[in-house]
Amino acid sequence: MFDLANIIKLNTFTDLALMIFCGMAMGRLVKRIKLPNVTGYLVAGLILGPSILGLLSEGFLDKISIISDCALGFIAFSIGNEFKLSYFKRVGITPIMIAILESLFAVGIVAAVLIPVTGNLRFSLVLSSIAAATAPAATIMVIKQYRAKGPVTETLLSVVALDDATALIMYSLATAAAAAISGKSASTSQLILSPAIEIFGAIAAGAVLGFIFLLPLKFFKKTGNRTALTVGFIFLGLGLSQLCGFSSLLLCMSLGAIIANFSSDVNKLMDISDNITPPVFMLFFVASGAGLNIKVLPTVGIVGAIYIVFRVIGKMLGTTLGAVICKADANIKKYLGPALMPQAGVAIGLSLVAGLTFPEYASQIRAVILCGTLIYELVGPGVAKACLKKAGEIKER
Repeated sequence: MFDLANIIKLNTFTDLALMIFCGMAMGRLVKRIKLPNVTGYLVAGLILGPSILGLLSEGFLDKISIISDCALGFIAFSIGNEFKLSYFKRVGITPIMIAILESLFAVGIVAAVLIPVTGNLRFSLVLSSIAAATAPAATIMVIKQYRAKGPVTETLLSVVALDDATALIMYSLATAAAAAISGKSASTSQLILSPAIEIFGAIAAGAVLGFIFLLPLKFFKKTGNRTALTVGFIFLGLGLSQLCGFSSLLLCMSLGAIIANFSSDVNKLMDISDNITPPVFMLFFVASGAGLNIKVLPTVGIVGAIYIVFRVIGKMLGTTLGAVICKADANIKKYLGPALMPQAGVAIGLSLVAGLTFPEYASQIRAVILCGTLIYELVGPGVAKACLKKAGEIKER
């Protein structure tokens, strides 16, 4: 690695400016080859980060982690605004069925292949349990950039939102089974109870915040005041999630869902959010790209290849089966599965938790998940765009 950081001395503000300018430039560059802007932001970060130029150090990335938290809060709030009761009355349980089956198949198929290859049941269960997780951020950016609209887009938004809950459930069940096999039965109840509290606590707290949010909206009508309210409540949701150990994504989604269903001003609030978030999202994805470590690629071997390939196969098969059972639109059967490829924050978080619970597997699980994140995040947005375009829900401008 050629470490420019020792030659060019920058400070926090110049680093942030560098991230924005390089993100804009790379976003425009990849647009010329018909790739989403978010891919450009990730590549810009990869180039600037420790893996290549070293202009953005790991210490600096840790220092600006609050930007990532803010971005994910706004993304989750945006997803929650799609959870309208009128939508679920129209489509029924289709998104729920698809989310459950694609998560189940991702975990099941990865485990089914890993067990005979590794000969280690516990390791296979722990690693495969993380396969259900999907990253919503890159998918949302693709949908926003191309203004995708249609049944595949609607279902995709719902499924990636539900994935946070299904991933935690699948992880808890698989790791509980692994713990029981290893004789750690005392911790099994904790492995099951903790995700339940994280999921339902987040939903309840977000709902309460949402109803509180509705009160000042009646009195503050100006755009500036509503901007402050929106930012304030999202920050409050993020703070509560950290204090209580809840899922920040689910909490902010729940907050957004209440606003979507009980406020007539939801579209105005979303316009406000869309106007203030572009630089935050750009910094988030450039920082995410900088955090990708290309050094892990040679270390994952056959286990990593199995995880990366069969996770996608499992999600595609589960999605297709769910769509068939619910008699969903033909395009959902064809194109939704591959669009669920991106995987990042939740998976990395689960890999850290798995490493603490099963320290003997920590380094290998971490390497596989980081390698998967690198590939999924760089390839996933382009795949999502291609799927939505083939479904006829993206019109090239």
